[in-house]
Amino acid sequence: MIFNSFSFSIFFIIVFFLYYFPLKNKTKAQNWLLLFASYFFYGFADWRMVPLLLVSTIIFYFLGILTQNNLKKSSFFTTLGVLLGICFLLYFKYLNFFIESFANLFNSIGLNVNSGAFDIIIPLGISFFTFRLISYLIEVKRGQIEATRDFVSFATYIAFFPTIMSGPIDRPNSFIPQLQTKRLFNYNLVVNGCRQLLWGLLQKMVIADNLSDIINSIWQDIPNQSGSTLLIIAALYSIQLYTDFSGYSHMAIGIGKIFGLKITKNFNMPYFSRNIAEFWRNWHMSLTSWLTDYIFIPLNIKFRNLGRTGIILAIIINMVLVGLWHGPNWTFVVFGFYHGLLFIPLIISGTIFKKKKLKVNRYGLPSFFDFFKIIGTFLLWTISLVIFKAETVSIALDYLSEVFSLSTFSFPKFTDVNNIIKVSMFSMVFIISEWLTRKKEFVTEDLELKLNKFFRWSLYIVMIFIIIMLGGNEQAYIYFQF
Repeated sequence: MIFNSFSFSIFFIIVFFLYYFPLKNKTKAQNWLLLFASYFFYGFADWRMVPLLLVSTIIFYFLGILTQNNLKKSSFFTTLGVLLGICFLLYFKYLNFFIESFANLFNSIGLNVNSGAFDIIIPLGISFFTFRLISYLIEVKRGQIEATRDFVSFATYIAFFPTIMSGPIDRPNSFIPQLQTKRLFNYNLVVNGCRQLLWGLLQKMVIADNLSDIINSIWQDIPNQSGSTLLIIAALYSIQLYTDFSGYSHMAIGIGKIFGLKITKNFNMPYFSRNIAEFWRNWHMSLTSWLTDYIFIPLNIKFRNLGRTGIILAIIINMVLVGLWHGPNWTFVVFGFYHGLLFIPLIISGTIFKKKKLKVNRYGLPSFFDFFKIIGTFLLWTISLVIFKAETVSIALDYLSEVFSLSTFSFPKFTDVNNIIKVSMFSMVFIISEWLTRKKEFVTEDLELKLNKFFRWSLYIVMIFIIIMLGGNEQAYIYFQF
């Protein structure tokens, strides 16, 4: 059941009306409803993993209380919980990877091993809810939040249905208190949420899903493609991944607003970033801030006596973990290491932590130097996404070797030119819209300030019409696999 499906529409409408009408002014009952709805939503995707979600939630609930109540052993309980969360990830998400790697090693020396016999099912959203569990325990240990005795609120925070599959990764000290306060129907907030939900649907169904078929068809036939064709497809994949993932995030945040809950912002117009550090501050922000707080900062403190070398080591380790977070594949390791290397010039120049205002000329466009920095950062990111998408490192290298060959200067060839033109136009309109509204949370955020009621509703109807007429086939979100 995905956001852009008919089954989710029915599910959402039922939950919405129960939440605001029979359960109005009943905070605990609303939380019970959200918890039940979240487990139903997760179970609809894969009911076999519901016991894992429930058991891990119960364990961390009691670990939080033990950490709060026993100061002498708080470090022990926190460490136990963190190790337990890491074990969840290692077993369910990475054990297959280790088994396959060792099987390949043994096979290479003549010892036949069937790695498929050990195949383990990866629970959907395990990276997202495990990070919530770990951050809760760490925040309790740090004194940033008190361990809650309200199990329903805690369990709802871990399993909240709009965010359990693909985030954003909310922090407990910002989300749990919201569940413990009264939530009344707020017309303006609900309208804003619906507007953001609609914008996310447009991104996902009109841009990302239409790009999907084109990109996948080229990726299945890489050896017969020119460098120019592959370069265009790589750039379009950058757009697809962004509109797919940010589209999901906008929908999740919009749904949260409809239920009176504020969800962490996950994207801040990342394709207008001028260097890789700025890019990662604006891309998948909830993951970046999580790893910064719990991985990079502790490592940076540990390596502080090494000066710039220590910062480089901390950054590279952090970025490799960013890559590995996405899944058990050497391509993700290379992806993370590549991004770690891109930070080195910024560390050496001392500009890694500096934030400069984007310069805009009198025509409303970025200045000459900022424009080329934006294009350069986008190209570096696009190269990394070839590694990110490839099934193996060798496939990524084959793809990139063709991109950097003389065939890149040839005229690109596509079997469906009209479709390429259509999706390219969608992408351009999307990028221009983001640029014009780059200071807003999302493109259609404050339409009530710019358009009167007639034109505003006309725009909503046009957006819905475009989604219905031009929306691609119902497809799962790319980040569901992570």
